[in-house]
Amino acid sequence: MTRENLLFSTIGILLGFIIGFMFASSMSQRNASGSANPASQNLPADHPPVDSNSQNTPGQMQAEVTAQIEKAKQSPNDFDAQIKAAELFYQIQRYDSAIEYLIKANKLRPDDYQTTVVLGLVNLDAGHYDVAEKWYRAALAKKPDDVAVLAGICMTTLGRGDKKAAEAAIAQLEKVDATSEDLPKFKERLKNLTDK
Repeated sequence: MTRENLLFSTIGILLGFIIGFMFASSMSQRNASGSANPASQNLPADHPPVDSNSQNTPGQMQAEVTAQIEKAKQSPNDFDAQIKAAELFYQIQRYDSAIEYLIKANKLRPDDYQTTVVLGLVNLDAGHYDVAEKWYRAALAKKPDDVAVLAGICMTTLGRGDKKAAEAAIAQLEKVDATSEDLPKFKERLKNLTDK
């Protein structure tokens, strides 16, 4: 499983929330504007319809993002609000802010496996290898055969440059899934590490 596949498999569900939110918001804005578009009333009968919302879309989206983040701040006990805020920050690569909201979500639902895995992923993307490995290992304690999590652990040890830990992680991944498409890449990167 490639790093990109790991990303998509671990946050796919989470991204569904934001896509649904944006779609629902877009639909409600269209319905609120009504079918009569004042801008198109002065146009000739054969003129194509004019979408009055198209000019405000970036500003509206920014307002939605701001509203979602504010909701998370105002509702610290709302798990879904914390997850949505984390998704928004992750999308703009503000990893430390995403981690902040994921930690809040984790405190609300410490047994939520997906949140634990995503905490590993976001910390990995942020370059916090030790912390990422901690979260991945917490997830692995719940599901020892999760290939995506094992691949994440391999990436954290390779990212840190710890050859012995990387060898152990790669061996563990190979034991669980000898056909993993990531193994050759991990082994190649392992060759480039020096002993620590």
